[in-house]
Amino acid sequence: MRERPPSSLPPARKRLGQHFLTDRRTLERIVEAVAPQPGETIIEIGPGRGALTDLLVERAERLVAVEIDALLVPVLRTRYASRPHVTIVEGDILGLSLPSLAEGAWALVGNVPYYITTPIIFQALRSPRPSRMVFLVQREVAERVAAPAGDDAYGALSVNVQALADAELVARVPAGAFHPRPKVDSAILRLTPRERPVVLPEEEVGFSRLVQGAFGQRRKQMRRVVRELYGVGPEEAERVLAACDIGITARPETLRPEDFACLLRAAGNLPGQAATR
Repeated sequence: MRERPPSSLPPARKRLGQHFLTDRRTLERIVEAVAPQPGETIIEIGPGRGALTDLLVERAERLVAVEIDALLVPVLRTRYASRPHVTIVEGDILGLSLPSLAEGAWALVGNVPYYITTPIIFQALRSPRPSRMVFLVQREVAERVAAPAGDDAYGALSVNVQALADAELVARVPAGAFHPRPKVDSAILRLTPRERPVVLPEEEVGFSRLVQGAFGQRRKQMRRVVRELYGVGPEEAERVLAACDIGITARPETLRPEDFACLLRAAGNLPGQAATR
């Protein structure tokens, strides 16, 4: 069931990337995917006109909704004024400390503007992380994040996210589920932080640079990639790859996050290792 929003509400603002989800079944699937738990704070990114918020209010013990649109904030505060467990925060999600908005355990959910999807995902993956994250994002981005090694969609984004979290494409969502209608389809993406991330916090920057550098040469074999990234000869490159059981003819898109983490550590003493730090 889809309903057009009342004309009394502020219009969608293109500069904020606003496309309001109006499909009831999709809204329910998002709530099912985030599955609010007792004692947990749910932080919602971009509540907009409150379609998803209306469902979360009934399931969450505590709900914090962060809205950047100053025209919608008073609407939301009026709408949930009688709900003491709901807090409406005006602000840019990228400029806030998400853990500071929660009380104890927390989960994150939201219909994320396409143009800042990747920054929001990596903001959410900073430690301390939520118990889980459920985002409604552009379908292509969700497919890239969740793609396994060897898949055509697998790339640097896949590796950097999967090193820290398990990624699952929950459901695809057609453009017609939104008002105004976007030009592309969307998908519900669920991220669950790994109990044992592939990289330690102090390794994350170097890991990301290594992965970006490797996928910048994704058609080359790993021996050549290592040689060019670290400025070493073929024998040294082969030694590092052998330490991680990576074939010299393998290509970056076939390596798992664990392989890149091993490579980062094995290459730690190479002359050019500073290039990936």
